[in-house]
Amino acid sequence: MKKKLNPNYHKRLRGEASKSWSDLPFDLLNLVFERLSFADFQRAKSVCSSWRSSSRQCVPKNHIPWVLRFPQNNENSSCMLFNPEEKDKLYKTQDLGLEFAKSSCMKTYGSWLLMQNLQSNLFIVNLFTGERINLPPVESQFGMTKIQSPVFWIDEKTKDHVVSWARSKKCVVYSKTGDNSWNKIPKSSGCLDMVYKDHKLYFSSYSGKVKIFDFSGEIPQQIVIEEKHIVPPLVILKPIDYSVHWPSIDATNIVVTVTGDVLKVVKVWTYWSRSWSFRLYKVYSLGFKQHEQVYSLGDEAMLLDLGITVLANDNDGIRRNSIYFSDCKNTNKVFHFSFETRKMERLHKFDCSSVQLSSSQWFLPSNSLRHD
Repeated sequence: MKKKLNPNYHKRLRGEASKSWSDLPFDLLNLVFERLSFADFQRAKSVCSSWRSSSRQCVPKNHIPWVLRFPQNNENSSCMLFNPEEKDKLYKTQDLGLEFAKSSCMKTYGSWLLMQNLQSNLFIVNLFTGERINLPPVESQFGMTKIQSPVFWIDEKTKDHVVSWARSKKCVVYSKTGDNSWNKIPKSSGCLDMVYKDHKLYFSSYSGKVKIFDFSGEIPQQIVIEEKHIVPPLVILKPIDYSVHWPSIDATNIVVTVTGDVLKVVKVWTYWSRSWSFRLYKVYSLGFKQHEQVYSLGDEAMLLDLGITVLANDNDGIRRNSIYFSDCKNTNKVFHFSFETRKMERLHKFDCSSVQLSSSQWFLPSNSLRHD
């Protein structure tokens, strides 16, 4: 004879299950969260309030870079996001306001963007929350000036931040949390490129010198580099002449690796193959004696737009011994270059029928970054 079930049995089960999911131990949730990709992490922390609270203490181990696509018209204040793990899916951000639509993105750090508005002033905005931090006015201090090689860092929890950029070839300036104006860094003229990592500003000049400034204290201090660490002049950027059939230098950047080595990256455009190739030179590392060419990144992948490398795992969606970069001259193209095959490939052909896009940048969502 069948046992008659209580009509409220299923409701009770659902209630108990719901309670058990929300009461999972923190250690167990941490084991789950740290294995999630950025997209799945965002979904998981939305399950309930206790999961969201637990997620604030977790940092996923996944290091997958995303592509940020910016709108072309001044009325669209949302961006499109592309996750290489989900090749056929584009995400749209929330409305970030009219000023965002009329501003240009100078640099990214995690989920934060360094923006420049029509008055040449700078501000930082969070791509996902819309939180904004205003920076000291540029125009009132320097007039209409061109901002070059901007870099920045921000702490997700405290919102402490450092922003630095070059005033053409004159000098490099910076602003830290609480500053009301921009401060000049001595002996920083002729800036070619900069990278900010682990509270250090890496500076390369047109003369070939590499300087490192430590920002861990109140005032940045230059780290003395022995003369043997200085290499011949970096390649000066020249316009590409598409009428010729020999390789042309497209750009020269510096990149800081996971271990703290500084690489000079020369990006070369080859007309007849209509593709880029790269030449890497180690210009600084501990125990370094002379400059040398680098032919492999090993288990690291380079994010050229960010000036850093990350540990890579082919199974996690980002390929080792590779360079990921965007073509700033072409709005719809992002690329991958493999040092193993010496070939470049276009990663994704975006469908822009619904919105006109002006530019693209690779970026690492905040949960993939290390917070010092």
